[in-house]
Amino acid sequence: MRVLVIEDNEILSRNLVKYLISRDIFAEVSLNWEDWLKKAIANYYDVIILDINLPWMNWLEVCKQIREREKDVFIIMLTSMWTNEDIITWLDSWSDDYVVKPFEYSELLSRMNAVVRRKNINKSNTLIKINDIELDLKQVEIRKNWEIVKMSTLEYELFKYLAQNRWVALSRKQIYEKVWWEFSVDFMFSKTIDVYIWYLRKKLGKQLIETKKGFWFLIR
Repeated sequence: MRVLVIEDNEILSRNLVKYLISRDIFAEVSLNWEDWLKKAIANYYDVIILDINLPWMNWLEVCKQIREREKDVFIIMLTSMWTNEDIITWLDSWSDDYVVKPFEYSELLSRMNAVVRRKNINKSNTLIKINDIELDLKQVEIRKNWEIVKMSTLEYELFKYLAQNRWVALSRKQIYEKVWWEFSVDFMFSKTIDVYIWYLRKKLGKQLIETKKGFWFLIR
């Protein structure tokens, strides 16, 4: 998960980012309008945490600009106001959820996970997004930065299996049985999977697929 925190309170934002990183989440902070705009354009984020009391821009305008650049990003508001009218305004705008200050970091993380799961339910059967990569099961294609990446059948099937089991370390045995539909002891020491993992890294990014102790592979 990639997270951008847009918050002008430096202590809060830095501590929040430190907490998210400790939970193996890529997180960055933006303290001003110029920095936020630069990062929003240059990077893909799964979740944006947005303070509604920004001194340099109205939060509605920030939400609007975020949605114009990335329609699928999840926006969670940070606020010290929580009347029914406020809540209706937030949820009727471009945000997906809200957290009232002061809050526990664990609560915010739970809401982040919940909104990602909730909004992915309707897409999970046809579209999987991992950072700047899209796996379109309906069109049987993989896109990076909205450009189609040419794949062989085995490359596509291998990436699909890893993507559908994101965050799970998959063994060589599991991969051979699922992608190659066969397995023998000899496969445990074969370099076939390593070669195809290399193909995927070359086409989609070196850091995309992790290797664990030489026998397990996963996408975070």
